[in-house]
Amino acid sequence: MPENPDIGAPAPAWNRLRFEARAAAADEPTLSSYLNSAILAHSTLCQALSFHLAEKLGNPVMSTQQVRQILSDTYDSHRSLVASAEADMQAVLERDPACRGMLQPFLYFKGFLALQTYRVANFLWREGRETLAFHFQSRASELFGVDIHPAARIGTGVMLDHASGITIGETAIVGDDCSLLHGVTLGGTGKEVGDRHPKIGRGVLLSVGAKVLG
Repeated sequence: MPENPDIGAPAPAWNRLRFEARAAAADEPTLSSYLNSAILAHSTLCQALSFHLAEKLGNPVMSTQQVRQILSDTYDSHRSLVASAEADMQAVLERDPACRGMLQPFLYFKGFLALQTYRVANFLWREGRETLAFHFQSRASELFGVDIHPAARIGTGVMLDHASGITIGETAIVGDDCSLLHGVTLGGTGKEVGDRHPKIGRGVLLSVGAKVLG
């Protein structure tokens, strides 16, 4: 049976992530329980993402278990989100010289975690569940310092490096394979309504503190 039924075949990113988690658990036994619960106890990337993000996003307003169920249902309904997560991890590995593998972005890089939270919020937004989408946007802003409106459109293979202070507005578009460094703002023109945010093409690098308006 394939290890990743989300796409019908073993996923290289998921296989590598599990390999790195096993190696890290052997090297650092004090983190073995954490690595097991976050990664090794799961059979698919979908399950691991649901668990790990829920552990981050849960709070007294919405329990970890409630968040995990929403995430799991979302990934089941829109399985391309898992493929997007794989592409985003690969983008970090290829473009961030400080990244040594899949384990770092999955567990620790707030840009990756904020982006996956946005992807779920965007799905909820398009399903008409705007209040819940805004809840996830707010939690991501509080936890990771990244504020992405759930209606924004972001492609795959995107890296948010360091990520602190990144702001992406409601009608912004970010193409595939883009890299945004900390402090980037994709802001509005000041119009009260309508299309008012930038459109960023494929493969663009927006460096530290870049402000693109309208």
